[in-house]
Amino acid sequence: MVKGNTAKGHRIRLATVSLFLFLLFCLLIYQFFKVQIVEGEKWTKYANSQHQFILVEPFKRGVFYSNVAIKEGHPTDPQPLVLDIPQFHLYIDPLSIPDAIKGKITGQIASFLKISDEKNLRLQFDKPLRSRRIAKWLNLEAKEKIVKWWDSFAKKNKIPKNALFFLKDYRRSYPFGKLLGQVLHTIREDRDEKTAQNIPTGGLELFFDSFLQGKPGKRLFFRSPRHALDVGKVSLDPENGADVYLTINHYLQAIAEEEIEKAVKKAGAQAGWAIMMHPRSGEIYALAQYPFFHPASYAEFYNDEKKLNDTKVKAVTDAFEPGSTMKPITLAICLLANEELKKRGKPPLFSPQEKVATSPSLFPGRSKPIRDMRYHKFLNMQMAIQKSSNVYVAKMVQRVIDRLGVDWYRSQLQNVFGFGQKTEIELPSESPGLLPLPGKVYPNGTMEWSTPTPFSLAMGHNILVNSMQMVRNFAIIVNGGYEVKPTIVKKIVKTHCDGSQTVVLDNSNMQSLKKVIDSSIAAQIVNGMKFTTKPGGSAQYAEVYGYSEGGKTSTSEKIINGKYSKKHHISTFIGFAPASDPTFVLMVVIDEPEYKYIPGMGGNQYGGVCAAPAFGEIAKRALQYLGVTPDDPFGYPKTDPRANSNKADWNEEVQNLKNLYNAWNK
Repeated sequence: MVKGNTAKGHRIRLATVSLFLFLLFCLLIYQFFKVQIVEGEKWTKYANSQHQFILVEPFKRGVFYSNVAIKEGHPTDPQPLVLDIPQFHLYIDPLSIPDAIKGKITGQIASFLKISDEKNLRLQFDKPLRSRRIAKWLNLEAKEKIVKWWDSFAKKNKIPKNALFFLKDYRRSYPFGKLLGQVLHTIREDRDEKTAQNIPTGGLELFFDSFLQGKPGKRLFFRSPRHALDVGKVSLDPENGADVYLTINHYLQAIAEEEIEKAVKKAGAQAGWAIMMHPRSGEIYALAQYPFFHPASYAEFYNDEKKLNDTKVKAVTDAFEPGSTMKPITLAICLLANEELKKRGKPPLFSPQEKVATSPSLFPGRSKPIRDMRYHKFLNMQMAIQKSSNVYVAKMVQRVIDRLGVDWYRSQLQNVFGFGQKTEIELPSESPGLLPLPGKVYPNGTMEWSTPTPFSLAMGHNILVNSMQMVRNFAIIVNGGYEVKPTIVKKIVKTHCDGSQTVVLDNSNMQSLKKVIDSSIAAQIVNGMKFTTKPGGSAQYAEVYGYSEGGKTSTSEKIINGKYSKKHHISTFIGFAPASDPTFVLMVVIDEPEYKYIPGMGGNQYGGVCAAPAFGEIAKRALQYLGVTPDDPFGYPKTDPRANSNKADWNEEVQNLKNLYNAWNK
């Protein structure tokens, strides 16, 4: 009986233990299922966070290239104006470094990198993080020096090698330094934290940011003593940004920058800029500005109020009164008025050869007479351009509004020459300028357009323009009357990961647009502007020896404290060469030249004195570089053995005009 009870007890205990083990096994199976299946993603992420981490793999931002194809026979290998170079950021994993040796590591790194604030560097090692950047933008030499030391140090102290690691990044580099600084601009050193994209500061970097941006990749890093420094697997390849091929040529840009710097310094001016544009394609060959902006030192400019203004592209951001450079445009509109009257079956309002009285004259709405800088009894259109006559252009515009009305006159300024509208050049912050509108009121309560406004506009006053607008409008005249759109970009090309390319934007075949003025009108204005650089003209210092040229000066007073200043000016020369078939239109602007008299030359503030010589130097050097054949081989100073006044271009026309002028103005 006892034996039976004992056996029965054994069976019960065995069953109990078996049941317990079965339930325990089931619990383990359940926990396994829960951890591996139900909560698998959660625990995988947790485990990975302990042993691996993902960091951004940087992309290369798009490159800007010079227009090397502008010169025949010149090497056509792409010439970058800015590009990305690889550099490195130094990171640590503070949680993987024992506290006892953090001070040693700090001291060694501070010594390698010449870091004076060692205390702040040491604080980074106490951050409860798995990755902390402690130095940025290190070159390859600095990186290799640290790696060599760290390999030995980490092994000796039994620290995971990747407790200290480097991440590659790309930094903007400028092969030509300051060249084209304001136009290119730059990007900030730190990327956007959310998108990992660069942050542009202005210029082309800002305007084309969406094209220049790439897409970051991903790199997987592992934490363990057996994984060496920088070991990581690229899990997603980065995608580089698109490259921008500019119309600007770096040689022409260098010439323009060198000469504009000389001109500003010689004139004692605040600033200056120059634009060179092809008159038919609208391609900008050079866009120079002084004082210069150094993209690599952008923080220096943005932290100094005095230098901040030098970061702008003033040729598009700054609007001013064009002054006398408006006069050829005014006369082109007057010739258009002749065409309009002819269409209506009415007689023309004037003849370019007409003898017009130009003594000081009163005009409707003005309390004071309009007068010229020098007194002239009579002038025709060519003399008026040569002598820069205020009275002549005012009289012609009076005839226009008397016959065709104010609205017709203003419509030509707006619809033919685009005043008051942006040129849409590919640069940010372009000013549209200001073309007065009848019926509209200024903030101070005065009317934008009043009775005397047309006469002011004729002389380039009461209107605001940017320099790009003026270059475009002179291009319309010198290209035979075709509308032109300024551009700074030839094409944008995207290179894919497999090496294939896609042309995203192509301006390389851009041609002149619709015709807006008749070729005969354009030719008459061009002929008139050829007289300005010859004896008797206002811009003799703009002559380009060996070539024909033409253009127009301007000296407009700046508004200081609400009033026109007699001592603060914007001085300008806009010209073209060769006049027979212009290779470019070139505008030189000198902002606030010193108000003084130069013996033998005249007032330093005049466009013919401070801006015209810079035009002559830039044009001469540019034509020679481009290999343009001289079209005036006898047009040199009398002391030059090549000179022959009888054969020089425009000599006969200049002499005939001089004789006629003398006959009319005895």
